[in-house]
Amino acid sequence: MNVNKPASAHTLKSDLNRVDAHRPKADDYAELPELTDDMLASGIVKRGGRPIATNPRRQVTIRLPETVLAAWKATGPGWQTRMAELLSKRVA
Repeated sequence: MNVNKPASAHTLKSDLNRVDAHRPKADDYAELPELTDDMLASGIVKRGGRPIATNPRRQVTIRLPETVLAAWKATGPGWQTRMAELLSKRVA
């Protein structure tokens, strides 16, 4: 936390004491249908996040001359991707 900034004054606007005090009872669940095997079989699992890469990248440290690095950065955004593509072609 930044010492110079005051803490956020945002609130949840909920009565958390009332929420914490609530204890569910058995009859709270009386209206819920029983889960059947068909219901469970028709469920779809959706995974969030990015798809798994087929050729994942790995972070490395490399020392390059300043002139080389400046030349690559001068080519604009995406220079690291272009550098990786050029190195991949060279290996293949």
